[in-house]
Amino acid sequence: MIRYLGKMQNIMNDFNIKKKLIIIYVFCMIIPLVLTDSIILYILYDAEKKEQRYEFENITNSVRYGLEYTFDEAVNKMNDIYVDEAVNDFLNEEYQNGYEFYAASVELSRKSTLDMLGGYEVSNIVIYADNDTIINGGHFYRLSEAENTEWYQTYIESGRNLGFSLYYIGKSDMSALSMRRISLVRHLDYFKKQGCEKILRLDLDYNKIVQKLMLANYGYGIYICQGNKIIFSNEGHSGSHEDFYKLSGQEPVAYKKSFTMYGQEIDILIMKPQNSIIRQLGKHRSLIIFLIVANLFLPVVMVSTVNRSFTQRLWELGAAFDQVQGGSLQGIENVRGKDEIGLLMQNYNRMVKRMNNLIQRVYKDRLERQEIDLARQNAELLALHSQINPHFLFNMLESIRMRSVIQGEDVTASMIEKLAALERQNINWAFDNIRLAEEMSFVEAYLELQQYRFGNRLHYEIDLPEECADYYIPKLTLTTFAENACVHGMEKKASACWIYVRVYLKGTLLCIEIEDTGGGMEEEAVIKMNEHMRDCTIEDIKENEHVGIINACLRLKMFSKGNVDFSLESEKGVGTFMTIRVESGYLQTKEQEG
Repeated sequence: MIRYLGKMQNIMNDFNIKKKLIIIYVFCMIIPLVLTDSIILYILYDAEKKEQRYEFENITNSVRYGLEYTFDEAVNKMNDIYVDEAVNDFLNEEYQNGYEFYAASVELSRKSTLDMLGGYEVSNIVIYADNDTIINGGHFYRLSEAENTEWYQTYIESGRNLGFSLYYIGKSDMSALSMRRISLVRHLDYFKKQGCEKILRLDLDYNKIVQKLMLANYGYGIYICQGNKIIFSNEGHSGSHEDFYKLSGQEPVAYKKSFTMYGQEIDILIMKPQNSIIRQLGKHRSLIIFLIVANLFLPVVMVSTVNRSFTQRLWELGAAFDQVQGGSLQGIENVRGKDEIGLLMQNYNRMVKRMNNLIQRVYKDRLERQEIDLARQNAELLALHSQINPHFLFNMLESIRMRSVIQGEDVTASMIEKLAALERQNINWAFDNIRLAEEMSFVEAYLELQQYRFGNRLHYEIDLPEECADYYIPKLTLTTFAENACVHGMEKKASACWIYVRVYLKGTLLCIEIEDTGGGMEEEAVIKMNEHMRDCTIEDIKENEHVGIINACLRLKMFSKGNVDFSLESEKGVGTFMTIRVESGYLQTKEQEG
């Protein structure tokens, strides 16, 4: 048998997929569809049955809650009367005549809520008292009027303090029109005073309760029964001018739920719909047809024959693709067959080989590109570092020379010390970023050196709040701006000049202001300078005369990832006002650094 299957497998390997599918179709036509479809139909039938049972449960709960709510509202009204002392005293009083009774009843209506029915389904409230001085009418009757009634006998026989009765007032009863009645009854014995026996009867509006049941539109026949007596129904068994029907037992009941309400056993019945569950399965017609048709293509007999030819090789191919998804590019070692699957396996091996070659090439190219980019970035950084304005040193040395002619060696030593501090920062690029507090110290050192040069012509003021001291910026940027203000402002003005350097926080922005009262700039030069600062690049350093300013702006841009704004305002003969606004989140603080 195994040998025969092996030969069949080798033969099937040379067939294309179309031929194999035809073979499968031919040999699978005799699949036991009846068994398969029977199982599916049973599953659908059971699901539909469970769904319908869940629906029935929800309907019965809704009906029950609605009925209980109606009765509870009526009971609440009865409880209000039950604890009403004015009503109790009124019923216990012995009246001399009808006028005295009438006057007392008027006074009672003013004190009591008896006339407020207290609910949509309450139709009437009557109190019976064993008091012969009471005049029958309205809400009050003598107890003797109720002793022979059906509702009273039912209440007394129940032995409960609170219950309800179902009864029918026929045409022979001249006290009212023939109609169905549902009444809640209880003794008024809350007050333990000596007095007469009192019975409270509250009548529910039967028609309104039926109407509410009809408006619910449940889609099924609903019967609310006490024993075999139909209390309410939405199928025409609730005529108010007819006696309560008896449930014959012939009705097709689909679902039944029982509960107890005020001592009475109540049943909620849902009738079977006209369309059975089997008919309702018609909505699954498309699915059933699809399953029947699909079963025609299920391989049963030939699966064992074609499995190694078809399924196994597809599994191997799928496993190979899974390895690709996991990052491993390995070819299929044992390629078998000349059919489409065999060709697919061969093409897969070619693809893997090409992908491996491409990956090696791309990886090599990426390494080379990274090396080029790194070298370019290093070159740009070195270019930035090397472009600090060279006349900075010459200006300082000139100041020292001029002061040395006038003063002694002590002053010269001080100037040299400050210059040395500045130049150490100028040439040491191991760390490009420093705290604002340190940068401000270099600004102050520079301005002190300039005061030696310009004397009383130069005044300065530096304002750095404590909250801004620990933010980091590229070093010598503010010093460069201060140098520009000093050199280009002071040299163009013979009178005294002030330089202001301020730092403050405004929301999320760190704001830096450099202001001078020097010679100022022409409007055209201001516009041009703003453009250079806003759009500065490495190439601008090579071409622009304001190398130091462009260098500082470019390094601030790189440090803040472009989240910086420069603004220059100037007026000829008045001065220049420079504002730098940087998103503070990009300026690392001392705490963040730690």
